Amino acid sequence: MRNLADNSIRGYVSDLESFLAHLDKLKIEEFSQLELTHIRSWLAYLQSTGAARSTMARRIVSIRAFTYWAASQGWIKSDLGAELAIPKPHRTLPEVLDIADTDIVISSMQTRADEDPSPLTVRDLAMIEILYATGIRVSELCGLDFRSFDETRNTLHVLGKGSKERVVPMGIPAVKALQRYLTQARSALVNEASGSAIFLGSRGKRIDQRTVREVVYEAMQAVGSTMGPHGLRHTAATHLLEGGADLRTVQEILGHSSLATTQIYTHVSPERLQRAYKDAHPRA
Repeated sequence: MRNLADNSIRGYVSDLESFLAHLDKLKIEEFSQLELTHIRSWLAYLQSTGAARSTMARRIVSIRAFTYWAASQGWIKSDLGAELAIPKPHRTLPEVLDIADTDIVISSMQTRADEDPSPLTVRDLAMIEILYATGIRVSELCGLDFRSFDETRNTLHVLGKGSKERVVPMGIPAVKALQRYLTQARSALVNEASGSAIFLGSRGKRIDQRTVREVVYEAMQAVGSTMGPHGLRHTAATHLLEGGADLRTVQEILGHSSLATTQIYTHVSPERLQRAYKDAHPRA
């Protein structure tokens, strides 16, 4: 399906299953009976259940793709979905940690790994360090293999959305945490199911996204936050910008195909705004 990510494919399948169930309730037995009013009825029902604008937008994309295909196959007389407008979803920014709170989170993980150096605590520290240092997605972290880590350049080779590859730099603390995990902890988790995966679950298989999210949620308790990996990714991007990185650099690091996405994904803190004003305005 157009080289889509697994999560996207599951979402589209779920949308079509929901649409077909609605048609069943409307007693529509043949696709030749399908009319635009039936599609609008389904969308109205979804909206009544409180579906978010972003969810509604994706479902309209799903149904438009379906009606385009159905019309090309002769199942329906015309591409009914082409008339549907896709609402622009509200862009809501996740919570962002300031640098002080980020230090507290990482320090708490560091202390835990030092006081109780089990394979899991050492692994968890490395994952948190890498997520913050690189801003990579949780799916990209789970997909890391041995060949992904270049120790000579302190970089990660990441496979992102749409199978797009990119190289992401890491800071020294993240590199050291990863090296510690690889030399001291990973071997205790390895079994025949481990393969070349860098990060492993407690049963030796490649770590899954749910486990990583649980690790992040637990780490955030140190500052009373409920932030997940996406918020940590946004925090990394924000701190890069506040430190002077340009948008193009942040776009490349995050793996965004469009600069517009990076502009929406990041924001200027009041502190950075005041600094820029004082540095630039002659009467500041």
